[in-house]
Formats: sequence, C-alpha cells, structure tokens
Amino acid sequence: MIAAFTGLVLAAFVAYAGAWYAGVVEGNFALLLLMATTVTGIYWIAERLYFLPQRRREVDALQAQYAQREQELSLQGIATPPEHQQLAAKVDEIYRQPWWLDWTAGLFPVIATVFILRSFLFEPFKIPSGSMIPTLHVGDLILVNKFHYGIRLPVINFKLTDGNPVQRGDVMVFRYPPKPSLDYIKRVVGVPGDEIAYINKQLTINGQQVGKTAIPEFFDADNMRYSKQFEEPMPIGSTPEQMQNLRTHRLLNDERAPAFVSGIENFAYKENCTYNIEGFVCKVPAGHFFMMGDNRDNSLDSRYWGFVPDQNIVGKAFFVWMNFGNLSRVGGFD
Repeated sequence: MIAAFTGLVLAAFVAYAGAWYAGVVEGNFALLLLMATTVTGIYWIAERLYFLPQRRREVDALQAQYAQREQELSLQGIATPPEHQQLAAKVDEIYRQPWWLDWTAGLFPVIATVFILRSFLFEPFKIPSGSMIPTLHVGDLILVNKFHYGIRLPVINFKLTDGNPVQRGDVMVFRYPPKPSLDYIKRVVGVPGDEIAYINKQLTINGQQVGKTAIPEFFDADNMRYSKQFEEPMPIGSTPEQMQNLRTHRLLNDERAPAFVSGIENFAYKENCTYNIEGFVCKVPAGHFFMMGDNRDNSLDSRYWGFVPDQNIVGKAFFVWMNFGNLSRVGGFD
C-alpha cells in the first residue's frame, strides 16, 4: 500500500515537471522544491522514527534466533550449519531500504540542502536576453545573493529580516510585476521618493544630471555589430551628501533608436509618470523601485511596465560563475 501511494506521489511530481517543460502549465520551481522537501522530509522522519527501528527489531530477533539455534546445536556437538554463515547477508538485506524509501527519505538530505541554499543564501540564474549588455551577456550563469536585502520566506516571499537597503546602481533580480512567476534582472535606477527623468537618453535623478562618458564601442559578437558604449557614474545615496558617492557602470545607447517610449502598459502608480516624445519623468512611490537595463535602447524595463514593489525582490546579482561559450566572463561585476 505504501509503495503504491509513493509511486503515485512520485508520478505526480514527474507529471508536473513534464507538463511544465512542455509548456502546458506555468511552473514554479520554488514551490516544487518546497513540496519535494516537505514530502521527502515526512518520509525521512518516518524512516528515522518508525521504519528503521522496525528493521532493527527484525534484525535483533533474527540474530537472537540464530544465536539460540547455534547454542542448541553446540550443546549437541553439532557444528554450525552453512546457512548460519549467511546471517550477515540477511542482515544487510533487512537493513536495505525499499525503493520507495530510497527515492524519498534517501533524497531528503540533498533536496533539503538545495532548498536551504537556494531559498536563503544563493540562487543561480541564467541570463536569457541582451537587456543587460555590456554588464551581463546572453548565456551568463550568475549567482544571486538571497540574504543581502533581507531573508524572505520562499514561495510567498514574506520578508523576515531587513538586510541592506536597496541602492541605486545595484543589479537586482526581481519578480516581473505583470507576471510574478517570471524573474527579471535589471539595474536599480530609482529608489522610493526619487524623481527619475530620461530625456533624449540623458538620465537625471532628483534634478541632478547623471553624466556619461563615451568609451570605445562595444562589439556584440552575437549580432555582429558595434554599439556606442558609455560609462555612467550612478549616485548611490539619498541625501545630497550621499549623492556624491558614485558607482560607475557601463551602458549602451543605440543612436538609431528613438528617445520616446512606445507600448506603455497600464501599471500601478502610472499617474506618477509623464511621457512625451523626448522621454519620460517618473516619481518613484514608497516601497517601490525604478529599474532599467544597461542596454538602454533594447530593454523592456520600468519605462514600459512600471515600478517594482519591495515584495517582488529576489536578491542582488553579484557574480558570473560560468559562461560555456566564453570562460573569460567568469568573475564579479558592478
């Protein structure tokens, strides 16, 4: 009965994963991992408290039976029969977990470790698009610090600790506001209370123009073309004094792309933004952030779908741990 039930549970996991892979359902890996940890954890506890002690009692009874039999034969002057020499093999067979425990309780330590690491410490992501070029390239495998902005419960993303405040210039992974099941990565340009203006491709924060310096053009090997590249010193603090603290990153601008924003969606606090042919001006509401990609003219970001609420934060991206097409990409980034 238990074996059949376990088979159904494992089949349900496989069916869900298959339907997700086929695009039939919208998958949620965090939820799937939580469920796997819970299910295997229940079996692991049952193994430690019930099934393993039961097998131990069975082994003790078998060993006692063999010992009594050997004693009786010894009193009669009869040598130990050959089958008694197989006791160790029989003990090993009794102790061996059945398949339904091996595939549940046996996997719990590994699944639980992955769950803890991924949920509270570091989570790997793959960069799928060029919106963050030149900082991040398509195919970069990155690590995201899950506790930098505070520890959050998995799945529901409820914040348990405050952590470090979000700063302008941070490269952040977050749940895409129009579809929270998707994870996006962009750079923080505006924090709560900021007035962000991007007019004729010139960024202004709280009335202070953020200068950018031209550097050698960037060659995009995937598209086989050059793009104009700049260095932008982003002010990271909130007070006028802190605004003097700068964090420099690189960005791309395509002179062929228009300055105006088209295809704007309806989003919360859209009334805080004003759009015109030259660009836009937005006031960032409390508890929200304004995000932009470093590939400024090829990024679907807050200009189009609005502000990122604090509860959507996943973590701070900080390290490229692999790019199979270009090993020189491995390393930290700003």
